[in-house]
Amino acid sequence: MAERRLISTGSAFEKTMGYSRAVVQGDWCFVSGVTGYDYHTMVIPDGIAAQAHNCFATISNVLAVAGFTMGDIARVQYTVVDTNMVDHLIPVLGEVLGDIRPAATMVIANLIKPEMLVEIEVTAFKG
Repeated sequence: MAERRLISTGSAFEKTMGYSRAVVQGDWCFVSGVTGYDYHTMVIPDGIAAQAHNCFATISNVLAVAGFTMGDIARVQYTVVDTNMVDHLIPVLGEVLGDIRPAATMVIANLIKPEMLVEIEVTAFKG
């Protein structure tokens, strides 16, 4: 059976809500939904593009700790709070994932705090 490793960013949310930032199981890495906070300062910028950049920085760091790269991303899901913000998000998605081109889903829904504009969840595979 493949070893299971839990990856943490140290976010208070992880402990209080009972989840891991990522779980590595064999050749898979499942990264929980990441919002636009800078998890070192717990500050979230205004604007969906800046938040998405923070999301991808966190995801990249978590994948590196887990032994994966952004190029290993096979699946991504975006949750966006307002369809009117999607046009501001698209350039960031193209910049970060344009060459990787994972399978993707975008959902429009509320997030748990009003300052959160986007949440990004990825699954990476290396095998």
